[in-house]
This record gives sequence, C-alpha cells and structure tokens, in this order.
Amino acid sequence: MRAMRKSPATEIAQATLPPAPGAQRYRSLDFADTAATLPGDQSYDVLATPESARHWLVTGDLATPDVRLYEMCSQRMRTLRAHVRNLFAARVDDAPVPEESLRAVNEALTALPTAPLLAREGVTGLRRVQAHPTDQAVNHALATLAADAADLLTGPDADLLAACGSAPCDRFLLRTHGRRHWCSTRCGDRARAARAYARRGGTSA
Repeated sequence: MRAMRKSPATEIAQATLPPAPGAQRYRSLDFADTAATLPGDQSYDVLATPESARHWLVTGDLATPDVRLYEMCSQRMRTLRAHVRNLFAARVDDAPVPEESLRAVNEALTALPTAPLLAREGVTGLRRVQAHPTDQAVNHALATLAADAADLLTGPDADLLAACGSAPCDRFLLRTHGRRHWCSTRCGDRARAARAYARRGGTSA
C-alpha cells in the first residue's frame, strides 16, 4: 500500500515548536511566532502557503472551516506578521517604534467597521449584526490580530514581553516564570548546554 502524502499544513505543523509562554493568552503572540529560525540552518513558516495559513486561522478560531485562501491572502498575513514582530522587537529592545509598522497595524485595525450594523428583522423589525462576509474573512482575522497586538503592547503584560534568549531562535514570549528568557523546553535545554560548554571551554556564553 502506498503511503499517503502529507499535506504542507501537516508537515509544517509537525516541524513547529510548541506555543511559547503567553501565546494561549495573546493570539498575536502566536501569530508573531508562526515563523521561526531553528538550529542547524532550519526554519519554518506556518503561513508559507494558503493551505497552511488557512489551517492556522481555522484552528485558532479566526476563520470558519469553509474559508478559501489564496496566495495574496497568505502574503497579507505574512506582511502584517512582519509589522507585528517589528513592534514587539521595538518594545523588547526599548527602541523607537517603527512608523511603517505602526501604520500597518492601525490600517488593519480600521479596515472593518467595529460597531454592529443595523439590519432588517422580518418585515418591520430591526436588529444589530456584525458584518462578516466570507470574502472579508482575512480582513476580520487581521483586524482581530492587530487589536490583540495593540492590547498586548499597551497593557500590563507589555513589560513581560521578551525575545527567546536561545540563539538562533527568534520567537517572542511572555516571561511567565521569573527570569525565563526562552520560548520552549528545547530552547531552554540548548541555552543551558551552551552555557555549560562555554564554562568548560573557559569562554563566556
């Protein structure tokens, strides 16, 4: 029997690291970490293809299972992710806020009406509804992620935002345990091993 070929979404999911601390609380943190650099010149990008991007949206309850994505859609997601990462990096490094990234996140925030619209109910009645047409599914997802990133960057957890301290990993996390500066057990083990190796070699990590 011929083995079934894995889909790109399945292959990427199997290669990814587990969610970083804080990613379950902030979807924008998980969004920022959908691409990562790994040891041995390896990397992954969960938004690399329309199929894998759709899988991420659906599993994160940011889109319905029947949504269809095209390359332009996944490209828009990757572009906003880069801007969110720029804002996170500026916060972590206490660097000037990149104006282009600030503008991109604000554009995503304001691309859709936030107030429920007025719609007809029966013949004479009215009701309020939240517009969510299928063809604007990506707009809604990006607006939600942009709002989540804005909440993180301006809320009390902003001071907990950190970059993984185990090179070459470039994921973000919330420091939920003391001085923890790594995004996963794998990165923590690698950081400790690197420090131990440096001590044995008489060099500093």
